[in-house]
Amino acid sequence: MNRRGFLELTAAGALVAACDRSPAGGALPSPSVAASTAWPEKASDLILLTDRPPNLEMPLRYLTQDFTPNDAFFVRWHVAGVPTSVDLRAFRLRVAGDVERELSLSVDDLHKLEPVTVAAVNQCSGNSRSLASPRVPGVQWSSGALGNARWTGVRLRDLLERAKARPTAREVTFRGLDTPPLQSIPVFLKSLDLARATADDVLVAYAMNGAPLPMLNGFPLRLVVPGWYSTYWVKSLAEINVVSEPFQGFWMAKAYRVPKTEGHGESPAALATETMPISRMNVRSLIVRPAAGESLVAGTPCAMEGIAFDGGTGIRAVEVSTDDGATWQQARLDPDLGKYSFRRWRAVWTPGAKGEASIRVRATSAAGETQPATQPWNHGGYMRSVVERVEVRVT
Repeated sequence: MNRRGFLELTAAGALVAACDRSPAGGALPSPSVAASTAWPEKASDLILLTDRPPNLEMPLRYLTQDFTPNDAFFVRWHVAGVPTSVDLRAFRLRVAGDVERELSLSVDDLHKLEPVTVAAVNQCSGNSRSLASPRVPGVQWSSGALGNARWTGVRLRDLLERAKARPTAREVTFRGLDTPPLQSIPVFLKSLDLARATADDVLVAYAMNGAPLPMLNGFPLRLVVPGWYSTYWVKSLAEINVVSEPFQGFWMAKAYRVPKTEGHGESPAALATETMPISRMNVRSLIVRPAAGESLVAGTPCAMEGIAFDGGTGIRAVEVSTDDGATWQQARLDPDLGKYSFRRWRAVWTPGAKGEASIRVRATSAAGETQPATQPWNHGGYMRSVVERVEVRVT
């Protein structure tokens, strides 16, 4: 089985010549490649935020589609040693630890098991971090560190049942093929408690939107944890380890933690002393059209649209305001594509007076969770859920 993606560089011919033409792909572009240069299997208009490791943001225009095209899907890696090729003839997924029977599975082996497809949003915990005030360190995402896809693979639960996790099993850890460039940098390892790991919707996925995973999105396998932030969606998954004690690795015990407070907020002058791991996504909505800064014509109807989602209860309602939140109107919701998926909303507004105008949107989940008017601050710029707005000009 071959992987052609890393040979399909759409940049200059010199990049193509530089590729390692291995059975599963080739080399990533060097750090000198400009942000406007297309990365393998990726659209040329993705926004390059860092290149070692690669972090690419999706322009919001792609949110006019229910399911994000694979080549437009955002890219998030934590350590620089990302895999650039995988030989499927040699690759094996290992399931070990507190089990009675260790497994070593090829991708072909997984294809022989019952396939499951889940439509789910994948969103970085720090999506919109650049909007935090005061500013915080980290990758400075705008609002395009998210995407929606149909993920196909096998239930993690089925693999754990085949391996026969012992009664002492407590958590499951996950490791990919990415490696830190220095020994002082912790290996990227994440964990789930056994109850979440064995839920019906947690997958080891080999496809997104009906095609093999792009290399930069985790080829050949990635963990899919619907409703939870993407820090748990381990890419290029190679090792699943069942453990009998709580996992205390860096990326769980130190990183990706938020205050144990209402709204997970804290003060820059007095950081929270009690924290907890990030997990379920909170309710959120975005405006896709009109775009920020767009000019509208007074007296002419304007079609507005966007997306809303939450951590897995589904979206019950979306409201839009065109007068700075003084009044709100119900938006029309498109058909429900699944409780973990985007829910598209639409509304029509006929602007009257000329000048600057502000459009706001807020969503309410089926569980009754509504977006707040103000965003609690935390040191990581995590879990943004505030009512969003765009400024337009009426002429």
